[in-house]
Amino acid sequence: MIITGAGSGIGKACAVAFAKAGYQVVIGGRRLDKLEAVADDLKKSGHQVLSVQCDVSREEDCRKMVDETVKRFGAVDVLINNAGISMRALFADLDLNVLRKVMDTNFWGAVYCTKFALPHLLKSKGSVVGISSIAGKKGLPGRTGYSASKFALEGFLETLRTENLKNDLHVLVACPGFTASDIRTSALAADGSQQGESPREESGMMSSEEVAENILKAVQNRKRDLVLSFNGKLTVFLNKFIPGRLDKMVYKHMAKEPGSPFK
Repeated sequence: MIITGAGSGIGKACAVAFAKAGYQVVIGGRRLDKLEAVADDLKKSGHQVLSVQCDVSREEDCRKMVDETVKRFGAVDVLINNAGISMRALFADLDLNVLRKVMDTNFWGAVYCTKFALPHLLKSKGSVVGISSIAGKKGLPGRTGYSASKFALEGFLETLRTENLKNDLHVLVACPGFTASDIRTSALAADGSQQGESPREESGMMSSEEVAENILKAVQNRKRDLVLSFNGKLTVFLNKFIPGRLDKMVYKHMAKEPGSPFK
């Protein structure tokens, strides 16, 4: 199996969870030092793991990662498209290169990896997983690029699922909700710089390890959708019935973030 963005956070936790469940794990990411640290820990525990440096926004990197996986293990049975970056800024203030960078990683990265892995996944009747977000169900103010990338990811995966109804391809869209990880510390500001610290208190959030265990179970049970947090499930429900009122609730909630770009 392949996990992108596996050097930290949910990707790293998925590598540990799936390895413990008996999977041969290939971990991809831009930081080779982080990948090798994860790989070393897994190998010490007797797990089979391969680390491949891969920037998913680069098509050739994604092709190479899949090729190296097949060369080493002979097949691909699960692909977890986890690599992602976030951003926080009003669209009116946003440098468009920030939006492009977010789309290149969050959307195109998943497209590239899935494209090259698909022939192997069809042979194994395997699973494609997209790590989406509640931001892919409801547009979040100050996150235009992030929400757009997750909406696009969900549309892509939903279509892929329907196209392959007769091929036994499993497609899972997973929406973890706010998770304690470093995605917010590396989120991009309006000018493309990293915001540097999380605008949210993370102590009460679901851990990456909890998210990974839920994703593992969802893959094993071949679920189609996974929305993990109560607030996430409530948001999806309310958006079906009172979307206008939910707009105001979401605005008010997001405006409470320290340093929010709107009030």
